[in-house]
Amino acid sequence: MNTDPNIHKTANFAVLSISFEKADAETRGKFAFFDENVKSFVNEIHEENLGDAFVVSTCNRTEIYTTSQNYLLIAELYCKTTGVSLTEFMKYVNILKHEEALNHLFRVAAGLESQIIGDFEIIGQIKNAYHRFKKEKQNSNPFLERAINSAIQISKRIKNETEISNGAASVSYAAVHYILKNQQQISDKNILLLGVGEIGQNTVENLVKHVYKPKVKIANRSKDKAEKIAEKYQIPHIEFADFHEELKQTDILIVATGAKHPIINKSHFPNGKETLVIDLSIPNNVEKNITDNQNVSLVDVDQLSLHISETMVQRKKEIPKAEEIIKEMTKDFLEWEKKRKLAPNIHHFKAVLKNMERNEMHNIHKKHKYIEIEDMELSGKMIQKITNRFAKYIIDNPWKAEEISKLMHEILVEQPNKEFNEKH
Repeated sequence: MNTDPNIHKTANFAVLSISFEKADAETRGKFAFFDENVKSFVNEIHEENLGDAFVVSTCNRTEIYTTSQNYLLIAELYCKTTGVSLTEFMKYVNILKHEEALNHLFRVAAGLESQIIGDFEIIGQIKNAYHRFKKEKQNSNPFLERAINSAIQISKRIKNETEISNGAASVSYAAVHYILKNQQQISDKNILLLGVGEIGQNTVENLVKHVYKPKVKIANRSKDKAEKIAEKYQIPHIEFADFHEELKQTDILIVATGAKHPIINKSHFPNGKETLVIDLSIPNNVEKNITDNQNVSLVDVDQLSLHISETMVQRKKEIPKAEEIIKEMTKDFLEWEKKRKLAPNIHHFKAVLKNMERNEMHNIHKKHKYIEIEDMELSGKMIQKITNRFAKYIIDNPWKAEEISKLMHEILVEQPNKEFNEKH
C-alpha cells in the first residue's frame, strides 16, 4: 500500500555537526558555509538525486541537516562546495541519526546546546538557513518543514514557560543589566561609551534595545569605525581626543577600549560629579583609584562576571523544564510522523469502504428508488468510525501495518471480486 517514495526518507533524518564542543574558533572557521555556497550545494544534491539538506553556519557551529539516504555523500558534496577535505571534516564532526538528530535540532533551538545556555539567537539562524535552501530548491520537504516549525514552537514555549533566558549572560548585557538595576530615570542619563570593538558594539546594541531612547554618545580611536556604528544605531559620536571634556556632563561612562594600560584615572573626575564607571576592558583600562572620589563608583569585568555566574546557576535550574517541553513536542512530532507514514494505508482502507458504500447505496436505490439523507449521514459516520479504529490499530502496531492492510484489502476487495467472478 505504502507507495510514496518520500515517506521512507523521514527515517533517514541525520545531523552532521561541527561545534565549539570539539573544534576551536580557528578550526570552525574552515568549515564556515556562506550564502553564496547555497546554490551550488543545492544543485549538486539535486543532480545526484540525494533528497534534501540544508546548512546552519554560525560562529559557534556548522551543521548539516538532511533527509538523504546517504548522509556521507551529502558530507562529501558539502566539503567539495566549501573546499575542505572530507578527512578533516570527519575528524571534527558528530553524526546523529533520526530520533537523536531530531532531539539535537530541538535542543539547539531551545538554547540548550549554546555556549551560553538560553541563547535563543540560534533559532532565527536555523529558520533563515532553512528558508534560503527552500527558496533555492523552490519546494519544501514535509518532514523538514514540520521539524523546523516544531523547533520554532519549542523555542517560543521555553522562552514563555521557563526562565532559562533570564538574567545577564554576556559581559555587554551584564553591563546594561547592571545599569537598569542600579540607576533611576536612565533615559535622562548622559552615557558615554569609549571603544566600539565587539564588546563595545554589543553594549551599544543592548543599550538601544533595553533603554528607551538612551542619551548615549560614542568615541573610538578609529574615527571611521565610530562613524559607521553611530550611523547604524542613529546615535552621536565625538572625537576620541575630546572625551575628557565630554566627561564633565557624563553620568555613566562605559569603557570598552583595548589599551595595554589604564586610560582613565581619578584626574578625569575633578568636579565631584556623581558618575558610574563600568570597565569592560581586559586588562583594566580604568584605574581603581577613581573611587577616591566618593561620588564615583566603579564596576569591572570581574564583578559583572559574578552576576553572569549567578545567572548561569539559575538558568541551569531551568533545564529540566525545557527538556520536558522538548520531550512533549518530540512525542507529538513522532506521532505525526507515524501517522504520515501510515496515511496511504489509512486512505486506501477508507477508499475501499467508500466504494462499498457507493455500491450498496446504488443497489438500494435500484430496488427502492429512494435514499434518505439520514441514511447517507449514518453510513458516512460508520465509515469514519471504522477507519478511525483501523488507523488506531496500525498506528499502535506499526510493525503489523503492511500485513493488516494487505489482509483487509484481500477481505474487502479481492475476496468479493473472486466471489463475483465465480457467480458469473
